[in-house]
Amino acid sequence: MKKIIAIDGPASVGKSTLAKKLAKKYSSPILFSGKLYRAVALELIKRKSNPNNIQNILKCVDCIDLNKLDSKELYSSEVDKLSSSISSKKKLRNKLITLQRNFPKEYGNSSKFAIIEGRDIGTVIFPDADYKIFLWADAKIRAKRRYKQIKKIRKKASFKGILNEINARDRKDLTRKIAPLMPATNSVLLDTSYIDIEQAFNALKKIILKI
Repeated sequence: MKKIIAIDGPASVGKSTLAKKLAKKYSSPILFSGKLYRAVALELIKRKSNPNNIQNILKCVDCIDLNKLDSKELYSSEVDKLSSSISSKKKLRNKLITLQRNFPKEYGNSSKFAIIEGRDIGTVIFPDADYKIFLWADAKIRAKRRYKQIKKIRKKASFKGILNEINARDRKDLTRKIAPLMPATNSVLLDTSYIDIEQAFNALKKIILKI
């Protein structure tokens, strides 16, 4: 049976990059839970369905193809706003919990680990995960990282705007009633504020070897 590596943390903390590096290192399947909500939002937009109708939302879950979650369409501003809005709906979260929990069994049969990245993986999705890692970094540092990423893609970017977005997302994630962003009681906390990706990656490898 695969060992679950749960990686949680706020926006722009390096979760996705580190999860990908771990997946490559250990030849393991990886699931980014945030992309599931984005996929549902994108499907709602394509269908022109009422995003306030829970039945419309739940029907879109059945259309998710886990092998097609790298589409650039998932990262439009429209998808951003809608995925954030629907992510608080309990019935949707419950249906996606089932999908996420089935992921390790259905993908990468020969691999030792399954890596699941998100904001409530160690607390809600896999409370019995073998490895629970919670990443954190100062909001201003996360904003600077995000600013540099955006500048590479397009010339125009506002550091202040990005910082405001990150602070707003943090407030929403930390205070939401359903599955708030918080470290699991037995998780390993890693502050990436003053270390680069390679240093963080080396720290995670040591954590996995140690536990």
